[in-house]
Amino acid sequence: MISEQEILNASILIVDDQQSNVLLLENILRDAGYARVASTTDPHAVCDLHRKNRYDLILLDLQMPGMDGFQVMEGLKKIETDGYLPVLVITAQPGHKLRALAAGAKDFVAKPFDLVEVQTRIRNMLEVRLLYKKLDNYNQLLEQTVLERTAELRASEERYRRWTELTSDWYWEQDENGHFTKISGPVQEMLGIRVDGAHGKSRDGQGVQWNEAEREVLEANLAARRPFLDFVYSRTNPNGSRQYLMVSGEPMFDSTGRFTGYRGIGKDVTESMKADSPPG
Repeated sequence: MISEQEILNASILIVDDQQSNVLLLENILRDAGYARVASTTDPHAVCDLHRKNRYDLILLDLQMPGMDGFQVMEGLKKIETDGYLPVLVITAQPGHKLRALAAGAKDFVAKPFDLVEVQTRIRNMLEVRLLYKKLDNYNQLLEQTVLERTAELRASEERYRRWTELTSDWYWEQDENGHFTKISGPVQEMLGIRVDGAHGKSRDGQGVQWNEAEREVLEANLAARRPFLDFVYSRTNPNGSRQYLMVSGEPMFDSTGRFTGYRGIGKDVTESMKADSPPG
C-alpha cells in the first residue's frame, strides 16, 4: 500500500508554455498538499530535467511551439527504458487523447481545468506510479537476494566438498529407501555392499568377515534415522588382516520435515587404530 505521505511527497514536473497555466496547476497542487512541485515553460528542457530528477509524474501540455508534447514523449522513452512513461497529458483537443495514450501517456486532463478532475487524476496516477516503483524495487531486491543466496550456497557446497575430500576417503548419500544416490570413493567396498541391478543391494560375501555386533549397531542407527559421529567398525579381510573403518552420517529432511535419506563420510583408520593399540 502507498501512504498519504508518500503520495504528497512525490516529485511532480509541470510542463506548459503558458505561464498562467503553470501557475494555476502549481496552486492546485500546493493547495492539495503536494510538497515537491517543479515547473518549466521550455519543452526542450524536459528530458534533461527528468534524467536528473526522475519525476514521479510529469504534467505535459501537448500543444507547445518549437517542440510539442508528442516529441517530448519520444525523448522520454529513451530515458524510461522499461517502457513506463509517468506522463499525464494536458490537452484542449479531444482528438489528441487517444493519440497521446498510444504514444505512451498514462492519462490526460482536459482544458479548461476542472479542479476535481485534475486532483483525482493526479492522485490516482501517482498512486499507480508509486506502486509500480515499489514493485520494481522489490523485484530488484529479490533478484539481488537470490543471486547472493545462490553464491553463498555454491561457496558452501564448495567448502563442504573440499572438507569431505580432505577429511574422508569416501562420501555417500542414500534416499529414504536406502538406495545410494551419490557416491564418492570406494563406498560400496567399505560398507560391504554389493549392488545388484539398478537399486538392489546385498551384503558382500567374498571372504570378508564383518564384526556383526558393530554392524548391527550401525544398521540400527540408520534404521532409527539417528545421526552418528566417528563410528568405528571392523572387518577381517580374506588375507587375515584386520581393517578398521570410521563413518559419520546424518539423516536428511526436506522443508516439510519428511525424511529423504542419509548422507555421510568415512575413512580407513586402520593405521591409527593399530598405533593406538597396546603391543600384544
